[in-house]
Amino acid sequence: MKNKDKIKQIFQKQLDEFAETLKNYVSDKDNQWTIKGFIDIFQNIYSISADTKIVSKVLEIHLFPRFLEFAKKNGYELILAEHQNWYPDSSFVSKIDNKIKFAVDLKTTYLLNDYTDHCNGFTLGSHGAYFIERQKSKNIQFPYSEYTGHYCLGIIYNRTELDKLEETKIYKLTEINKIPSVINNFAFFAIEKWKIASDKSGSGNTANIGCIQKLSDILAGNGVFKNLGEEWFDDYWMNYGKIYIKDNEGKTKKITNLPDFLKYRGKDEKLAYPRARKLKRKGGENEK
Repeated sequence: MKNKDKIKQIFQKQLDEFAETLKNYVSDKDNQWTIKGFIDIFQNIYSISADTKIVSKVLEIHLFPRFLEFAKKNGYELILAEHQNWYPDSSFVSKIDNKIKFAVDLKTTYLLNDYTDHCNGFTLGSHGAYFIERQKSKNIQFPYSEYTGHYCLGIIYNRTELDKLEETKIYKLTEINKIPSVINNFAFFAIEKWKIASDKSGSGNTANIGCIQKLSDILAGNGVFKNLGEEWFDDYWMNYGKIYIKDNEGKTKKITNLPDFLKYRGKDEKLAYPRARKLKRKGGENEK
């Protein structure tokens, strides 16, 4: 086993063990989020909105002390991104050898109510400047090439039904146990980001790498590059939308899917796994 692979294997094991501890830290015996709201100096509690951006930020704050503990326990210095839009959220730098660095992004999303075993999805970082020019440090804490590995620490949860929430209600401190949690039933996972990547852009016109959406595939690392490896993930996303080919009708098009890319590179396109997965609606086979 190569030394880099061994170092990554050790970090993966550490991160897996860490992720397993987090559910009990953020949820009670009924699997409800232990964060109930915001409190003011008059001991009024304002319930949290179920908005994903708010939930994500509060979870980040809630877990930050545990990240510090993880870094200290395993001999890393924790370095947070200097700017909000920089990659990654956290850099773990070995105190023994500062050439060993791990990028860890905290990713949160919720399970879809109408589709079996599928989440709302999240992005895996940019495939733009810092991903392509890996020796440069624009919008990234350290140059991409300096990281030994790139990981996601993911949180997938259920959202509480809206009819059970009163987002505008103000509670007193004595009523804290009556406040419904806006999210519940957490699942935590830690995995290298290439292992859960899709071959589709993650969000509109921005240069973000998309993620697969089926929960069981995310937890098992069954992304579209599973049968290919990280080098193919890098090659594909460095060239996403930049290579032009002709379709069956002779028209020019950009390569924006893995089977076309593999065919262009002279590789068996069947190695793209899975090319596409339909979201199965509960009680039916409708595609979203």
